[in-house]
Amino acid sequence: MDSQQEYVLRTIEERDIRLVRLWFTDILGSLKSVAVAPAELESAFAEGIGFDGSAIEGFSRISESDTIAMPDPSTFQLLPVDGDDHPIQSARMFCDIMNPDGHASYSDPRQVLRRQVQIAADEGFSCMVSPEIEFYLVENLQTAGQAPKPTDNGGYFDQASYNIAPHFRRDAMFALEDMGIPVEFSHHETSPGQQEIDLRHADALTMADSIMTFRYLMKLIAQRNGVGATFMPKPFQQYAGSAMHTHMSLFEGDINAFHDPDDEFSLSRTAKQFVAGILTHANEISAITNQWTNSYKRILFGNEAPTAATWGVSNRSALVRVPTYRLAKEQSRRVEVRSPDSACNPYLALAVLLGAGLKGIREGYDIPEPAEDDIASLSRRERLALGYVDLPGSLDQALREMEKSEFVADILGEHVFEFFLRNKWREWHDYQQQITSWELLNNLSF
Repeated sequence: MDSQQEYVLRTIEERDIRLVRLWFTDILGSLKSVAVAPAELESAFAEGIGFDGSAIEGFSRISESDTIAMPDPSTFQLLPVDGDDHPIQSARMFCDIMNPDGHASYSDPRQVLRRQVQIAADEGFSCMVSPEIEFYLVENLQTAGQAPKPTDNGGYFDQASYNIAPHFRRDAMFALEDMGIPVEFSHHETSPGQQEIDLRHADALTMADSIMTFRYLMKLIAQRNGVGATFMPKPFQQYAGSAMHTHMSLFEGDINAFHDPDDEFSLSRTAKQFVAGILTHANEISAITNQWTNSYKRILFGNEAPTAATWGVSNRSALVRVPTYRLAKEQSRRVEVRSPDSACNPYLALAVLLGAGLKGIREGYDIPEPAEDDIASLSRRERLALGYVDLPGSLDQALREMEKSEFVADILGEHVFEFFLRNKWREWHDYQQQITSWELLNNLSF
């Protein structure tokens, strides 16, 4: 037993923890959990917890359903207590999914990201990530398919005057900090009910775990405040969508490989090649960073959402933005990828973004000239004239780009690649079958 496992067992005993939740995700990023009693944890560290992988979306076929969840002791954290009525102390750990032969499961999104992190390490880099996570607070999630109601009337940075959950962000920040997830900023976003909380940078795998924990905590704290939290990319026609703007940088040891003090924007050749990789493969990875039919309502009609594979300096309409805050500060040099939405699977999204950037570095991609226009305000013909490549405008288009991509297939692995496509094509066909109220309103009289 290693020192981390010993620390977990000692902490459980000292803190009188009654329940340990072992977490992992399916291919779409839904959180899965199995609870174990503390007495069973030592054997779980040694042998894992067996479960039926065929019952998890995209994991295993019936003929190979035996699957093992191996707790990762480095992810151990105490969870917020259940409440005053049930003050039970519990904890959580993320798991790596294994096959009975001891090899990592090809279906585990966490392993997909881990492979890219290892490739980066083999090439001398560590990847640091910092997301800006947007979401909505609504009065009720059970709306029978009707539009929800925001919990407040606030706008950007407002202290909302009408707010049925006035202490939500305070409670959320405390809960995140208590779980060892540092928060940089928290504020009201542009639309009624819309919130943003920015997490402090961490390595890519830790950050993916933190994003999954974040979504769990936001829903839990919203429920305790008598409201609901939704990470749906665009729940309101008239309001902005919810993005997960993702700041990324590569480090070589303690040196930020994206920083060049002699460049106009302090951006190194490595950083420019990384950006070029993301731009080159943007359409191929769109179905991963924006995996829902609703995601493309945000892309096409959202506020400051990217519509073309462009980059720019301080340009919030570009796919990749280079922030100009603190240009001379080496540790702050980073790029901001603005395409992912808050409902992506963070393991897969970070894996394809990192993989695309590394491919750009490895193969020496050239970066185009930065965009200076408000790209979303340009017509399609204007974008074409300027040489901009439009991002997919629907899940249908995104899947067509993805299914012919050897690059994405290589990053995800054959099983995840094939299952993801099969699942998403089914979603798109189900979406196409719907007869909407708009169609009835405009076509029924013909």
